[in-house]
Amino acid sequence: MIFIVKVITNKEERAVDMIAEKVEKKNLNVFSVLRPHGLRGYILLEAEDRESAEEAVFNLPYIKGIIGKTVGYEEIKNMVEPSVTAVSIKDGDIVEIIAEPFKKEKAKVLRIDKQKGEVVVSLLGAVVPLPVTIKLDNVKVIRREDAEDDE
Repeated sequence: MIFIVKVITNKEERAVDMIAEKVEKKNLNVFSVLRPHGLRGYILLEAEDRESAEEAVFNLPYIKGIIGKTVGYEEIKNMVEPSVTAVSIKDGDIVEIIAEPFKKEKAKVLRIDKQKGEVVVSLLGAVVPLPVTIKLDNVKVIRREDAEDDE
């Protein structure tokens, strides 16, 4: 059974650590405790039954309580499993940076790290070529290397 635990925002990591310690000390039937990326103010707790879950979080600081209903794995799957999205950017592509501090700058893609979701680019307008690492969603392809054409 997976329970949603309400915690004080920005104290999720600390709450996870305290629950893990308590579960280990008291040998409770809790299988996992997790802070999903991007979910603030909540953590997930997998336990054998509601009693074990409640005992794991009882009387701990930062924890506001367990939300009424349990959730199935399908409901939280997108928060737990890493999603490798299809990346349409290739090495050598010319991209435009769409986020500060290099907004509207054009750059050439040197390397792509799909796991981290980052791209290393070299700014075209720079006097000295300097590799810059940027999140993938902060760039858009404006020209392919294989379709070279004069601007």
